[in-house]
Amino acid sequence: MRAILSFSLLGFVLTGCDASPASGPASETEDAEIADSPTHVGKDACAACHPAEFELWRGSHHDLAMQLADASTVLGDFRDRAFDHAGVTTTFFERDGKFMVRTDGPDGELEDYEIAFTFGADPLQQYLVPFPDGRYQVLSIAWDARPSSQGGERWFHLYPDEGIDHEDPLHWTKRYQNWNFMCASCHSTGLRKNYDREANRYDTTWQEMNVSCEACHGRGSRHVAWAQEGAEGDPKLEATLRTDEASWVMNIETGLAERDPPRAEHYEIETCAPCHSRRSQLYEDDPHGQPFLDDFRPSLLTEPLYYADGQIRDEVYVYGSFVQSKMYLKGVTCQDCHDPHTLSVRAEGNAVCASCHLPAKFDTQSHHFHEPGTEGASCVNCHMPETTYMVVDPRRDHSLRVPRPDLTVSLRAPNACNGCHEAETPVWAAAKVAEWYGHPPTRHYGEALHAGDTASLASLVNEAEVPALVKATALAGLSAMPYLPQGLRSADALLRLGALEAAEALEPTTLHQLVIPLLEDDVRAVRIEAARVLAAVPVDYFTPEQRSIWTGALAEYRAVQNLNADWPEARMNLGLVHIQLGELADAEREYLSVLELDPRFVQAHVNLADLYRMQGRDDHAEATLRDALGVQDDDPGVYHALGLTLVRLEKNTEAVEALGRAARLAPDQARFSYVYGVALSSTGKVDEALSVLQKAHERHSGDAEILFALVTMNRDRGEYEEASRYGRRLLKLRPGDASLARLVAELDAAIRK
Repeated sequence: MRAILSFSLLGFVLTGCDASPASGPASETEDAEIADSPTHVGKDACAACHPAEFELWRGSHHDLAMQLADASTVLGDFRDRAFDHAGVTTTFFERDGKFMVRTDGPDGELEDYEIAFTFGADPLQQYLVPFPDGRYQVLSIAWDARPSSQGGERWFHLYPDEGIDHEDPLHWTKRYQNWNFMCASCHSTGLRKNYDREANRYDTTWQEMNVSCEACHGRGSRHVAWAQEGAEGDPKLEATLRTDEASWVMNIETGLAERDPPRAEHYEIETCAPCHSRRSQLYEDDPHGQPFLDDFRPSLLTEPLYYADGQIRDEVYVYGSFVQSKMYLKGVTCQDCHDPHTLSVRAEGNAVCASCHLPAKFDTQSHHFHEPGTEGASCVNCHMPETTYMVVDPRRDHSLRVPRPDLTVSLRAPNACNGCHEAETPVWAAAKVAEWYGHPPTRHYGEALHAGDTASLASLVNEAEVPALVKATALAGLSAMPYLPQGLRSADALLRLGALEAAEALEPTTLHQLVIPLLEDDVRAVRIEAARVLAAVPVDYFTPEQRSIWTGALAEYRAVQNLNADWPEARMNLGLVHIQLGELADAEREYLSVLELDPRFVQAHVNLADLYRMQGRDDHAEATLRDALGVQDDDPGVYHALGLTLVRLEKNTEAVEALGRAARLAPDQARFSYVYGVALSSTGKVDEALSVLQKAHERHSGDAEILFALVTMNRDRGEYEEASRYGRRLLKLRPGDASLARLVAELDAAIRK
């Protein structure tokens, strides 16, 4: 499965804001909810009083995040330059002073398009093309802005090893390369997406084209008025990024600086987080000064976004890795290392680390065991290894971790040592680390997350030094008492949110009892997730007051989905809520709208087919699932659903074939093998069924359904010893099951006869 290309502010590639020439900037009245609300004033108003900061910002990646395409901003070579990829010749040229590209359009035919905007400047620049429905699409061919000596000054394709045609979801004209949804909000100031769901079009607007002053400091009208009045005290900034004057005091004994006073707030980090994290957006109206989770929902440390030990894998940007770090736990903030206006690190090389790590202790060969001045002696190369995205854009992991080659052996996570010593094995690297530092590696939370069992995950929840994001990830995988109620009552909103993900597995009475209080949570992300989870609880569980509160929170949840209704997943979420509420006709309309938006969205086909099952329309379900296979013919979930549908339609031969295909495509899915085995048995193929189930048991020794099937099938054919052997294994999993104990006793009695 290919990763979907996403866009980051940190790389300053593709980033922008849609604004068709007819749209222009949004008016102040659109910004203000009430008459005295703050409004945008623009960077020039800020520069009048803050010229030094303004000059630092000019030319920064924020400044260059989005620009009109003209001779002063375009870096690419548009002198009739041709670029060939996947059988398509794309030509970059100029016409009447405009920058143009001739390439394959949505129908696969070559067409001329005007470049409207540039995005980024280093290490690559991308180009944005307007479409009549208000969309702006990003070309998949970008300009390598690095010097030629580094391999740059060339056109290149962002998917160089893939033949992407006009029907591919990753084609530049398709949804995954849409600027309005994918990147606009983080590359402009005061952006409004303005998606019209009924018309399926955009009228996106902004206050300033690039990432300007008010993108971080908030709307400035009150602050400007305060300054003009010559007032003192509260400067009336919408977002105060730092409320204390902290300093870092070096502890000579440890060689580590300590923050004085300790960090008591997160304003600065939560100002950077919305555009430097993998997250979904919950609210659009200038959320400055509000908690991060009030307006965004960050991704947890799950694969394939992160490796098992929490290292970056997909394009997750910085926040999710940084909040895992010891630096974050000790109070380090973004601008301790980065200038907030130039965005550059505050010092070059190891000097930036030396501000908190005593060089006499850490920047020595006795610490890093490499020749001074070499790549191996660089702090960041060991503690912040790079991953290259978008072909030419290396980004460092901000979890600032100790290299752990032993975890490469056990978890298959990468390590910095083998990143340089590619010819050596992780076992070699782990032995070197043990030799150098003379102690065994400490327990790492990645091992518990990877194990995934209740005991391992629970061990993380109450451990003080475990980062909150790790605890939230652990809670999302737990459904055991008392850890789940503890998470739901946590003072940390992120932990409450993680616990809510697991709460869905609870039976209705417990779910209702534990989650009801969170409908009035102060944090929007928690409140609306509680509403979604409680949609599965029957209405008669609620008092009238609770029902009223839930209805309000659910309305917030639906508003979030409608904000993102240009994305198929949001409409799917609305459909799922309709299903839980028994509103099947409304759910069908949502699912059909998803497929209208994206006919290749396989999960929508599967959900729609399941809805037809609920309605007793299995013939429609079969047709829908076969449509899904026409889109993706190797999806095991589709084959499994089709097999069950065919069973209900009494097309048993076809059903067994489909169920078998699902089991073979996804041997890691125990349920698929179990159902296939039962289907084989029910059609008289007991020997084949037992073979399938025995192999499945070898892969999933703790699966109770597979074991029970092996018990009953062997019993029914008179193989009592085999049945008893599997029964005893099952008893170890379910020691308190009295009926199972009686069954095993009966089998043992049959053996004695």
